[in-house]
Amino acid sequence: MKFRSVFDVIGPVMIGPSSSHTAGAARIGKMARELFGRKPEWAKIHLYGSFAKTYQGHGTDVALIGGILGFDTYDERIRDARTLAQDENVDIEIIEEDGSSEHPNTARIELGDEESTFELVGISIGGGKAEITELNGFELRLSGSSPAILVMHNDRFGAIASVTNVLADYKINIGHMEVSRREEGKEAMMVIETDEKIPNDVMDQLNDCDHILQVVTISE
Repeated sequence: MKFRSVFDVIGPVMIGPSSSHTAGAARIGKMARELFGRKPEWAKIHLYGSFAKTYQGHGTDVALIGGILGFDTYDERIRDARTLAQDENVDIEIIEEDGSSEHPNTARIELGDEESTFELVGISIGGGKAEITELNGFELRLSGSSPAILVMHNDRFGAIASVTNVLADYKINIGHMEVSRREEGKEAMMVIETDEKIPNDVMDQLNDCDHILQVVTISE
């Protein structure tokens, strides 16, 4: 059996007790925070399957909350995430869902403030790894294991080319890319994983591209 990295063998540095229920959950929460782009005023966390049944004993709830507060998987503050969320005036609601999901370790997170609301579905796939499978109604696969950007844009001719041309100008290689839309001519989304983190000045250029609504970076 071949492993891509030492983390596939020994797992990530993390707060325990479980790589899938704690570290993976923290990654889901942190990706939600990064995609929302700021501290939310409130968060509703819907838990499914094994997450819903064992979250208190495995610390899934505090891991998700810690991620939403911006904590990494190894951050000791995760243990006190509920109290820290109260201190930062972030209202947290945990909802145990009876319905089934495609993956046993599934969380649906809603974040919001006075400006906007946001929703994603994430799954913990073991070894401290996680994937985002849905974002504001768009289906996708985003692991956070490589530098990535999420681009919201109008479904117009040339929108995708305008983004990829900027990346090509700066010799930034694309490792993986997904494109989806709800309806022809309406809002669409690109998820682009790259071989290197995209600098801020390039992000500014991407935001100025034709038909682009928003560009968000996802760190490893």
